[in-house]
Amino acid sequence: MKSHCAMAIGLLAGALACATPTTALAQLAPTPSAEPARRLVPLPIHAPKVTFTPMSGTGVEIEAPGSGTPRDCAVVASHTDANFGGGSFIVQAGFAETEIAAAEYVLAAGQFPIRIDLCEFIIAQSNTIVSTTTKWSVLVWEGPPSTGSLIASYSSDDIILPHLRMSQGTQATNVQFLIDPGDPEQIIINDNPSHSFTIGFRIDDHNNQTGSACITAPPSNQNAFPTTDVSGLSQPTRNWLFGVNCGPIGCPANGGWARFSALASFCRPTGDWVMRATWTSLSCTPGVGACCLPDGSCIIATTTDCTNANGTFKGDGTTCDTAGCTAAPQACCFPSTGGCLNLSPADCTLAGGVPGGVGTTCATYTCFPKGACCLPDGSCIDNISPTNCASLSGTYKGNNTTCGTVTCPPPTGACCFSTGFCLALSETDCSNAGGSWGGIGTDCADGNGNGTADDCEADCPSDVNGDGESDVLDFLDFLDAFGTCENMPAPCNGSTGVNADFNLDDFVDVLDFLDFLDAFGTGCE
Repeated sequence: MKSHCAMAIGLLAGALACATPTTALAQLAPTPSAEPARRLVPLPIHAPKVTFTPMSGTGVEIEAPGSGTPRDCAVVASHTDANFGGGSFIVQAGFAETEIAAAEYVLAAGQFPIRIDLCEFIIAQSNTIVSTTTKWSVLVWEGPPSTGSLIASYSSDDIILPHLRMSQGTQATNVQFLIDPGDPEQIIINDNPSHSFTIGFRIDDHNNQTGSACITAPPSNQNAFPTTDVSGLSQPTRNWLFGVNCGPIGCPANGGWARFSALASFCRPTGDWVMRATWTSLSCTPGVGACCLPDGSCIIATTTDCTNANGTFKGDGTTCDTAGCTAAPQACCFPSTGGCLNLSPADCTLAGGVPGGVGTTCATYTCFPKGACCLPDGSCIDNISPTNCASLSGTYKGNNTTCGTVTCPPPTGACCFSTGFCLALSETDCSNAGGSWGGIGTDCADGNGNGTADDCEADCPSDVNGDGESDVLDFLDFLDAFGTCENMPAPCNGSTGVNADFNLDDFVDVLDFLDFLDAFGTGCE
């Protein structure tokens, strides 16, 4: 490729090489002559809407990713910002036969191996005075094209793959090359030292090359050429050109492969190649990928689980290494001033602030709240934080509340009824119900499992038969139980159901008898 005649075009749609010709619009520049164009002669043109027919390597017409429902896990790799459905482009009219336009794409190592699903190339012609036929090839490398492995090459033969035919006038074609998903022979790219793959488009035969490409550019009004975008060269080291050998002043010098960054300025394209590849990681599970949570963390989740966690799903097969999750700003409170700013948690902490939490904003969040706190004994404390209120086992009544505006409930305690039943009630309610109130802090827990709340049991340790009195019946019941299980591990109940392990040392012996005698006659005899 000696030079690249810059020709801006507006593309309204895409087409395969076998697309139906369309009618040229009115030209925006003088009609070129039929003589071969000299180098570096810009020919601005405008292209009308074109159609496309995606074809597979076996000649079977199938639906391309992007033209219908996207395939699960499919990812599009492209350096150009050009819109493949329409826009402006630059036709590289110095492109000669056997030259290759190629783009290299670098992926995360964990995404390999991948399958190439679709390769797309925008090819155009400028106000041609004849209908053109171009023979072409698609090539795929594992790694960069200069040192990588060529793993796939498909050439048009007009039997399986059609030649690129375009009618007289101004035309633009989207050459779409696919591998049938049902074909057992897929294009698989494995990981390599560069973690990359490359796709390329080669002109095998122009419609009319005429003469030496090193001396004269292929006639721009009789041939079709690859295109670059109009927004500037963003990836000079990832766009490649394979040029014919035109000696030391060729593009590139002495031919062969060169990155755009290595080309001389007078022959370096000013934009990125208008081409892209759709690929799928073989490790991708449809519906599973990276999920960015509101706090900036990342998890691998299904789309449903990600939505339920209020996260943002980054796509099928994506990983947290490449998801780029960031925490949303939240309220950041500054203790020294009491002020608030909406900042990321990391920036808030570094600035000496206190993050308000996920979903908070200064407009609705109260920094350092204080209010009234009702204590368990029914009293109230003003101007206390929710944290300090909780540490006192109190109930926080809300921000900016005061004891004068809130009602603290009276304290509750165990209300013991003569039936052995217990309820947690206030002292007034217990009295109204005819119960006996155990006091603040008492409850109806039955720790010993005897069916009576511990705080409702009388302080009468020698009442072993539970009749509320300590008398000779308790003495006889204890002796009966003791005699039944003396020197045996507790619990050991006699015929009366009395536990003989009086001192609760987990064994029944003479010490229990002595402890019972010591307690007998005291407290409730």
